[in-house]
Amino acid sequence: MSDFKPITAVTMGDPAGIGPEIVLRMMKDSKELYDQCKPFIIGSLPILQKTEDVIGVTQPIVYNKISDPSEGKYQFGVIDVLEPNQYDCSSVVYGEVQELAGRMSVDYIMKSIELGKAGKIDAVSTAPIHKRAIKLAGVKQPGHTELYQDETDSKYALTMFSTHKLRVFFVSRHMALKDAIDFASKDVVLDFVKNINTELTQINFKNPLIAVAAMNPHGGDNGLFGREEIDQLIPAVEEAKKLGINAVGPLPADSVFYQGKDGRFDAILSLYHDQGHIACKTYDFEKSITITFGLPFMRSSVDHGTAFDIAGKGIAQSVSMLESTIKVAEYAKMKHDNQ
Repeated sequence: MSDFKPITAVTMGDPAGIGPEIVLRMMKDSKELYDQCKPFIIGSLPILQKTEDVIGVTQPIVYNKISDPSEGKYQFGVIDVLEPNQYDCSSVVYGEVQELAGRMSVDYIMKSIELGKAGKIDAVSTAPIHKRAIKLAGVKQPGHTELYQDETDSKYALTMFSTHKLRVFFVSRHMALKDAIDFASKDVVLDFVKNINTELTQINFKNPLIAVAAMNPHGGDNGLFGREEIDQLIPAVEEAKKLGINAVGPLPADSVFYQGKDGRFDAILSLYHDQGHIACKTYDFEKSITITFGLPFMRSSVDHGTAFDIAGKGIAQSVSMLESTIKVAEYAKMKHDNQ
């Protein structure tokens, strides 16, 4: 790889949750982060300064307030902070759903999108937001991924779980299981396989091997336990092969993720939310993070929530936040080097 260091925005997340704690810990403690990328926080300086007391900072933190990524120092020991707006943060209460907190977290996201569309950042790593709080702030989309896709006018936003060697994409996520089964049609699955192949090729995977998970036990056992494999999944995989895509499956879901963790496949397509989430999070909860493909820039996120129950207690750890930020920088670098 080249010596290119991606400029990586880190959104602070909901200020009433653990986002400020895990972001500040990461930026304060991880020299490795600065070795891999040029990170800066999109957030609120007063909230970060308040968070110093929460996490027990003993040495003064040096902040560099910036209005543009070009002003960042990107030096370990100095934390670059970009504030989209000025807020009266005195009313923000840890562990409570609040309109102000929702609005602040959305402002951070929107600023990252603005910078990404302008080509001023290469990647963004997002701390957790609260879905009810952003609804109070007037957001119609259910979460991060939908916001990023809509606001960047992207054709798709492919969600991939990254857990060590496991790379798991999802046909559906936030959908009732009975609806997800019907949604995983031949055409939909084929589109996902094609998009996965496109995105992995763009980051220099040569003829990536993509495994499609089965829907039913034992892959349906020739129709004994359901016909989804026969009617939808096998035709999708065969059509992908005709297009020159290195696809296999459908493979029984009780074994495909085990095979994937050993690096047998470049990617696995999970057919619904829990099918892939359970496998990845059981394997390593803290190192399970989300990468979003299909945007004008790379985006990642931790795979835990705002943890209102422990917010403000100083016990939240930054392992997942660090993994999210380093991993998205790694993918941004791969994409840059392949251009």
